[in-house]
Amino acid sequence: MPFARLVEAADALAATRSRTAKTEVLAGLLRALSPEESEAAVGLLLGSIRQGSIGLGYRTVLGARDAATPADAPTLTVGDVDAVLDEIAGLSGSGSVGTRHAALVSLFERATEAEQEHLVRALTGEMRTGALEGVLTDGLAKAVGLPLADVRRAVMLSGSLSGTVRLALSSPEALEGVGLGVLTPVQPMLASTAADVTAALLVTGEASVEHKLDGARIQVHRSGSEVRVYTRSLADVTSRVPEIVEVARALPVESVILDGETLMLDDDGSPRPFQDTMSRFGADESREQVLAPRFFDVLHVDGEDLIDRPLAERLAVLERIGPAYRIAGEVTADPEVALRVSQDALAAGHEGVMVKAIDSTYAAGRRGKHWVKVKPVHTYDLVVLGVERGSGRRKGWLSNLHLGARDPEGEFGPEGGFVMVGKTFKGLTDELLRWQSETFPEYEVSDNGWALMMRPEVVVEVAIDGVQRSSRYPGGVALRFARVKRYRVGADAKPAAEADTIQSLRTMLR
Repeated sequence: MPFARLVEAADALAATRSRTAKTEVLAGLLRALSPEESEAAVGLLLGSIRQGSIGLGYRTVLGARDAATPADAPTLTVGDVDAVLDEIAGLSGSGSVGTRHAALVSLFERATEAEQEHLVRALTGEMRTGALEGVLTDGLAKAVGLPLADVRRAVMLSGSLSGTVRLALSSPEALEGVGLGVLTPVQPMLASTAADVTAALLVTGEASVEHKLDGARIQVHRSGSEVRVYTRSLADVTSRVPEIVEVARALPVESVILDGETLMLDDDGSPRPFQDTMSRFGADESREQVLAPRFFDVLHVDGEDLIDRPLAERLAVLERIGPAYRIAGEVTADPEVALRVSQDALAAGHEGVMVKAIDSTYAAGRRGKHWVKVKPVHTYDLVVLGVERGSGRRKGWLSNLHLGARDPEGEFGPEGGFVMVGKTFKGLTDELLRWQSETFPEYEVSDNGWALMMRPEVVVEVAIDGVQRSSRYPGGVALRFARVKRYRVGADAKPAAEADTIQSLRTMLR
């Protein structure tokens, strides 16, 4: 496919807010793709290249673009661009920086001005097409003539949108055979939020009310003696958590997929601070402090997929195969019982409770109303839009954060963009300040000497006491007493596309 064809599609997507129109554009683009180039094309379209992180920072990309004279006419193909990125990804060692720069300049010299602009956005994660994964999934279903539900399911169970695109373009009927694969990570089911357990039960009906641990989400797969442990972002951390591998191998099963959390505990069984848990995922960290796995769901056992079974049945299986590792909870429709479970969770040092509809299936990768989290302190996952330079004791560090909420429908700005909702420097330890100061320049978009504006990619979990009406910010709300809890990076990474929305914050005004 000509690279110019992909660029034209991206421009058409950016020019409309209509989901129907976007779906048509994407369907047309996908029909014109060959299966072999589809994964590269999806990455270039969504600003998440197939090669992953290959050492191309914002300044590196802009420097190469500025050093290149645009081509007069388009000649590049998607395959050409992908081949150059493969070449860059393979560079290492002495002289690789210069070779990388030369390869990138050469690529930009073969690109027209419009193609150069698209490359900059794709390589720096600044795509503004509104072509999020959900819309692309819609377009794929239309392109291959399959029910949308079947395509969505294939994406969720395979854990790969680009891989599903390639499979669908190669053989649409093959999507029907996509199912759970033991040792292949699955997109985790997500939860919505409620102010209290009574409100949550009104949404779910009878539910399993479970302790919500302040740990790291894990997905554990076992096939025979082989075990894999994945994080929330589907990163493989098996080699770093031998104690979890040992637990999985001891279960009375031949094959299993478990969903749960892991955390570090004190001798009395109370949870250690979240930072202690996350330190165990470091490649060079000591293994003296062990992680305790706790499971709340089972998706597969001994050749049988369970995701379409009601939660009640899945919990019964979990109780049979791993009762010692189950997260505590009770099944109830009574708000008073749910409140007691919540109070027990808080007294044990946990965050709150999860309220899960007892008849619900496991909707991998989806955030719906079947799972609802309730915390006494409101926490939201927001995106860092910028950071101010510190003063006084914090002089020399990047300190005060500019926080944004996701605006998926473009109600207060560009569709798929982010709306600023406040600032904070509360909760920032010296360690976090040091990390920010070292890391945030990698995301720089502009620097006026006072503040660094950043690409909206870093997600931070922020605790707030509530929100208040504000004429200062476009979304009409401002955070009250915001303080940083943790960054969603590394093993606990969360993409900006899953950050909380401005619409969810505005519901607190009522």
